[in-house]
Amino acid sequence: MSQPLHPFLQDDFHFQWSTLVPEAIQADIQLALDEAQKRIDALCEDFDPADLTFDNTLLALEQATEELSRSWGLVGHLDSVRNSNALREAYNAMLPKVTQFYSRIALNDALWKRIKAYSETEEAKALEGVRARYLDETVKDFVRSGADLPAAKKTNLEEVQSELAEMTQKFSENVLDSTNAWDLVLEDDSRLKGLPETAKAVLQSEAEAKGLGSEENPVYRITLKAPVYFPILEYAEDASLREEVWRGSITVGRGGEFDNSDFIRGILRLRQEKAKLLGKDNFADQVLEERMAKTGETALHFVEDLARKTMPFFERELEELKVFRLENEPDWGGVFEPWDVAFWAEKLRKAQYDFDEEEVRPYFAIGNVIEGMFRLTEQIFGFKIVERDSVYAKPGESPSGEGVEVWHPEVKFYELRDEESGELLGSFYADWHPREEKRGGAWMNYLRTGAPAKDGKPRVPHLGLICGNLTPSSANKPALLTHREVETVFHEFGHLLHHLLGEVEIKSLNGVNVVWDFVELPSQIMENFCWSRVSLDFFAKHYETGELIPEELFQKMLGARNFQSAMGQMRQLAFGKMDLELHIRSEEVVECEDLDELVREILNGYLMPFATNPPTMARRFTHLFASATGYAAGYYSYKWAEVLDADAFTRFAAAGVLSPEVGKEFRSRILSRGNSREAGELFRDFMGRDPDLNALLERSGLVA
Repeated sequence: MSQPLHPFLQDDFHFQWSTLVPEAIQADIQLALDEAQKRIDALCEDFDPADLTFDNTLLALEQATEELSRSWGLVGHLDSVRNSNALREAYNAMLPKVTQFYSRIALNDALWKRIKAYSETEEAKALEGVRARYLDETVKDFVRSGADLPAAKKTNLEEVQSELAEMTQKFSENVLDSTNAWDLVLEDDSRLKGLPETAKAVLQSEAEAKGLGSEENPVYRITLKAPVYFPILEYAEDASLREEVWRGSITVGRGGEFDNSDFIRGILRLRQEKAKLLGKDNFADQVLEERMAKTGETALHFVEDLARKTMPFFERELEELKVFRLENEPDWGGVFEPWDVAFWAEKLRKAQYDFDEEEVRPYFAIGNVIEGMFRLTEQIFGFKIVERDSVYAKPGESPSGEGVEVWHPEVKFYELRDEESGELLGSFYADWHPREEKRGGAWMNYLRTGAPAKDGKPRVPHLGLICGNLTPSSANKPALLTHREVETVFHEFGHLLHHLLGEVEIKSLNGVNVVWDFVELPSQIMENFCWSRVSLDFFAKHYETGELIPEELFQKMLGARNFQSAMGQMRQLAFGKMDLELHIRSEEVVECEDLDELVREILNGYLMPFATNPPTMARRFTHLFASATGYAAGYYSYKWAEVLDADAFTRFAAAGVLSPEVGKEFRSRILSRGNSREAGELFRDFMGRDPDLNALLERSGLVA
């Protein structure tokens, strides 16, 4: 296969992943940067205000960076799913240049002059709907990004943003490298008593991936991938093994060559410096100005208020777990070690509800889950999903066979078409299982943002992806998921639908390009379909017999739904509080000698007391520190959006859950609308009122 001249700049809808090799990155991204700069420069040339239009100013600005955004997005995606030393080197070589380019857009005096001049024209004043919204958002984005700063401060801001991009990338690399640096190989299963067979099979597969053991003489390898190590903490009766694995898990981003402590301080220092340059007291205020919460204090008040409402239930659950262990282990000292909590919580759940997560695993084979989720959402939202044949080739090689090319043999490709018209709305890739070259967690991303048909022009379909690190298959069984993993699948698919169903003519306002504390509504509302009998029957089928979940087992699962819900809620609120406090009090954090002690002080009362104080998870918290902004000062958004989704789902529940009427209304009023209107307006348009906090408390069983 001959390598295309500029593979990362290809404009075909289906990417040729095998041509996207690291050695092409620097030349291609540099070319994309040069072309984007030419387009920006053209907009900065002398102009007559009378000649300015929406198309030749705002749309031209949006289109100026489209090729660069797409090609750089491909590099970032490959960094997440196909990481290598060569790719890292090329990525890091171009990162400062790309960061500088984007930083300079809002700081470009000539460009800002053109936008302001257009905003004062009669055409601009007469704009309505989404075009008026885009003009307003563009002007605000420029101001918030420093367009009105004096020259010296603009230069400082550029330097800060460039350094921030490099530092957050290194933070991310340290998390991946330290995750892969630790493993524990067991020559037999003598220490694995209590572990379900599915978990043991995964450990065996992890060993075989390194050429260790065989089916006849199995070896077991524990790694720090979540679906691999967490069952040890939850089920292994050998407390010393649980401790060893827990101590391994806290090495991620901590200690040695991969320690992230100084990077956290550096990132917080830079973010605070950025906020000050932009006229804000702290980074939280700077980031949240454009979101539903508006200020760091408002977000913090939300977190603390919800914590106060949750606290009595939290304390009751802690006492309940303590009493249960003492009943079963009278000589225990009364204070938990961090490696014992999941183990004893699982025992308590079995005792209270006669329910074991492993009982439902056979009903959640990933193929059935995906297929059932597609059929369920087709019925509710009015579209059709079809899998396309796919083909894989190693980087630099030619694919053999027909089909849409993918970046790994396990990746699948799908099309989503409108149920009535058959029109292609969008397509997506799905990559669900862990690999060493793939970052942890689960996420959705977009590769292309399309647009609806308009003025005689045909629809431009969207292109997106979903990735996860779910329980992999083993030698004799398909990938059997936990119910929590099923919720993850539905969650990421909700994000994807938000992208694929976008109907906004301005790409920058389409799909998931909404304020951060609203973006989780479409994803989290999907998790509710994992708890209803009528929706579960679409996908919860025994992988061998095809039998639906027996009613008795379903009732046990339902009964256990809110088991330790207060502990779970307080954990999420603790993350949100830590995030906000670190960014509101960043100057104090930067100067502190002991990061762990400071975080413990911040989270006093939010976390279970332990005999061994665990180090803060901030060092591996990629949500907060793996990109220039990400979820920084915004982790509270998960709980904020939970209030929205719990409330919004009451409409589905009242209509029998599988309601095409409510589903199509949610599609037309939320999923398709992107950022075309204020988030609060979109919610009120669907619900007819503001959100009700009690819906979340009631769903979680946290009401007296």
